[in-house]
Amino acid sequence: MNETTRLPLFREVFHRRERRSAPLVRQFVRETLVDWACEARADDVLLCVSELVTNAVLHGVPPGRGFRLHLYLEPADGILRIEVHDSGDGEVRLADSWADSGEEGGRGLRLVAAFADKWGVGERSPGKVVWCEFEVVAGAGRGLPTR
Repeated sequence: MNETTRLPLFREVFHRRERRSAPLVRQFVRETLVDWACEARADDVLLCVSELVTNAVLHGVPPGRGFRLHLYLEPADGILRIEVHDSGDGEVRLADSWADSGEEGGRGLRLVAAFADKWGVGERSPGKVVWCEFEVVAGAGRGLPTR
């Protein structure tokens, strides 16, 4: 009966369709990783966040709208999940190859596929959710909620 259950952690942020959104979201994620004491893969996480947010701003968010970023940490499983929710109808796809110079986009998602442990696309109405997951080790005893 003295077992403690670590609750999933969640944070979110909303930004408009602006180029300055990417550095602001990266800072938000960096601060969250520090707060959650799971900085070991911070460089990989921040690279993937940059790619997902840039794709949302350039291809997924209609003019005058914004996007929402969700961060989840499941301390018991050691899974960090990042989701970028947008309201656009753009299709998400990987470039056929790294060197496919004829394609304008898709290489950023190749980075996400290379650095994240899992990634994918889900539906939402309107729009889509592009997500990625990382296996992380969250720090013990740094203020993470227990129950």
